[in-house]
Amino acid sequence: MNPISPRILLVRGMLAGLFAGVAAFLVAYLLGESKVDAAIAIEEAASAGHDHGEEMAPVSRALQATGGLATGTLLYGVALGGIAALVFCYALGRIGRFGPRATAVLVSAGLFVTVNLVPFLKYPANPPAVGDPDTVVKRTTLFILMIALSVLLGSGALILGRRLAPSLGNWNASVVAGLAFVAAVGIAYATLPAVNEVPADFPATLIWQFRLSTLAIQTVLWTSFGLAFGYLAERSLAPLPAPKEAVQPTS
Repeated sequence: MNPISPRILLVRGMLAGLFAGVAAFLVAYLLGESKVDAAIAIEEAASAGHDHGEEMAPVSRALQATGGLATGTLLYGVALGGIAALVFCYALGRIGRFGPRATAVLVSAGLFVTVNLVPFLKYPANPPAVGDPDTVVKRTTLFILMIALSVLLGSGALILGRRLAPSLGNWNASVVAGLAFVAAVGIAYATLPAVNEVPADFPATLIWQFRLSTLAIQTVLWTSFGLAFGYLAERSLAPLPAPKEAVQPTS
């Protein structure tokens, strides 16, 4: 493969993250915003009997659902794209004989599982009107801790698989490492405290739909990034065509 500066891959990772952020914004707007509006309506109805004077929101709901959402998802995509590109630089050639495109997809899948899926299954996202405001710091701390544990356990499983590969073979070592990761995550799930602050009268269908839309946003984000960055990385790292030999004139 062509030698290339990590800085170039970082820039291309951020560009791919920008593209992924656009895709995530579209999914969030089409699938998620209606669920947020429904939850806000429930919250406003519940607080109608405790009106302490009308307060003007600093940002309108329409702006939150368009410009605010777009800004958040685009910045999120660019930031994660840069981080994923750095992980790609380290992983290329170290996790098997995979090309740039396959490595980018594997890195995206691994980051999706460790950064989003595993923490989500323990502490799923909640819409407005769900959760005690007095426990927001505790819930945020637990969620960040779960992300950190998931990333560490995923890194440990990768190291374990690499060390077992010479004796067990790549396939068996991958299976053992994967089972060890699942077991370690299960222990973390059982050890960390649960959070269950959903009101008894909150519609179960709405919270289920909101959580599914949240998971769909992350899935689209990482899938889009993996495909886009894999394409850009392969174009940058693909071997240059061999120069054609000059044809000698014949006498």
